[in-house]
Amino acid sequence: MFDLKIFNGIEPSFVSKILVSAQREKFKKWDIIFKEWEKDTWKAYIINSWEVEVIMNWQVIAKLIKWDMFWEMALLSEENRSATVQSLSDLELIIITLSDLIELVNNDDNIINKQIIKRIEENLKLLD
Repeated sequence: MFDLKIFNGIEPSFVSKILVSAQREKFKKWDIIFKEWEKDTWKAYIINSWEVEVIMNWQVIAKLIKWDMFWEMALLSEENRSATVQSLSDLELIIITLSDLIELVNNDDNIINKQIIKRIEENLKLLD
C-alpha cells in the first residue's frame, strides 16, 4: 500500500488513516512547488504520483519519486526553505502537517522517531 520508509514499524492502519485524511495539492509539469529561501509553510509533502526535482543554488541535487517524502525537516524547524522543488510532470502531493507528525510520534514507540532522525541526517548530508 504505502511504501514509506519513514513509517516503517508503525501500525499500517494508523499510517493509512493519516495519509487518507491528509490534504492533497496538484501541480502541473514544471510548476515550482516552492522556492529556495521562501518562508516555511509548516508542511511536509509525500509524492503520490510521478516525480519532482530538488534544486539548490541552480543545480539539481536530487530527484524524488512516488512515496518519497520531503521537507519533514521544515516541520521541526523555523528555517526558510533550503532548496527549490519543481514538478517534472503533472503530480499530486499528500500534505503532512506538524499536527499529523506529532500525532504519529505520539502514537508509537521510538520507531518513527528514529526514522525521522535518520531522514533528517540524510537531508543534512545533501546540504553539505
